[in-house]
Amino acid sequence: MELLRSWNHPDEIWALLKFKLVGCSAINSQCDLTLMSSDMRTCYEYLRLTSRSFCAVIMALDEDLRYAVCIYYLVLRALDTVEDDMTIPVDEKIPLLKAFHEKLYEPDWHYTQSKEKDRVVLENFNIISSEFRNLAPVFQSVIADSCREMGYGMTVFLDAKIDTYDQWDEYCHYVAGLVGIGLSKLFTASGLENTVVGQDEAISNSMGLFLQKTNIIRDYYEDILQKRLFWPKQAWIKYGNSLESLKDPRNLNNAVACLNELVTDALKHIPDVLTYLSRIRNQSVFNFCAIPQMMAIATLERCYNNPHVFRKNVKIRKGAAVRLMDQSTSMLAIRNFMNHFCTKIYNRIPPIDPNAGRTRTAVSYGIGPGYSLVRSDQSLLPGKTFYFALFAALLIAPWIRRAITKMP
Repeated sequence: MELLRSWNHPDEIWALLKFKLVGCSAINSQCDLTLMSSDMRTCYEYLRLTSRSFCAVIMALDEDLRYAVCIYYLVLRALDTVEDDMTIPVDEKIPLLKAFHEKLYEPDWHYTQSKEKDRVVLENFNIISSEFRNLAPVFQSVIADSCREMGYGMTVFLDAKIDTYDQWDEYCHYVAGLVGIGLSKLFTASGLENTVVGQDEAISNSMGLFLQKTNIIRDYYEDILQKRLFWPKQAWIKYGNSLESLKDPRNLNNAVACLNELVTDALKHIPDVLTYLSRIRNQSVFNFCAIPQMMAIATLERCYNNPHVFRKNVKIRKGAAVRLMDQSTSMLAIRNFMNHFCTKIYNRIPPIDPNAGRTRTAVSYGIGPGYSLVRSDQSLLPGKTFYFALFAALLIAPWIRRAITKMP
């Protein structure tokens, strides 16, 4: 089915076939679970159970950093599970969120009252906290500080509405920017990256904001069905009476204009993304950081000026995702991808869109020296005709083989 969805994108077909045959070197796991303790293997299993998108890239990190990031993810997943669980009374939830970082140092603490799908990390938090305390002190400090700040931030927005763009940035900072900052400090603490990576918190924060804003934009329909309102009022009030009104087919033109405004706001983080990635030296860290960012710009390109955002969850094709995972391994590839997707957005900017000028300016930051804003949808891989021919040959090979066996 995925091959059929990519039938007119031979580069994606090649990526899918390669992934099926030999996997993807950028996310191939580097760890041998048989050499680990029982609790360590359990934590990796919790990572697999609770992470849809980050498990593969975490498992491909270099050894010491890999486990620190795994524990960091599980701690924040447990914290996030508390926040998401609407069955926990507010008068219990707020103190728990604020003091959650303290539970890292309580050997027997775990929580069994959650009804959330990822409750396994709360029910077995004593295992996670034990492994946390086995980490190097410098890793422990980063994780505990990040958990403390995020827990506080979650209480700030527990019942608050996001009215302004500043509040949108603040919310995204607490739920994703702090993760970017924490990860950057782990990279530096591991010795794999230079000090500047961990010290420049503004750019690390921007990396997180780019990912979180993309998710919020893409998930409009899913969120609105569950009465979750994450688009800032400062944006949607110009286009409808309520955020829910944007899914009314009669208000589609205004809805798309609002969507385009938010995509434009997310695109302003592109310069920081490129600066951050240009500083990374370790290949496994580079892959870990670059792949989600390229998924984000590809998703924004799919969402821009797309009315389907208000009717379903818009996703990039699996073939496109596999190609991004396989090739996002150098700054040259990153600049090629960024140019490719920014150019596609530029070519779809409606002249009458109220934010057309701002969008042109925003995408221009993704176009580096030597590139131009031209109407092109060419593959980023050479030999497109070859890949198409290869795919055709693979499709007809079974019929040819059967025909040969029937020959006298």
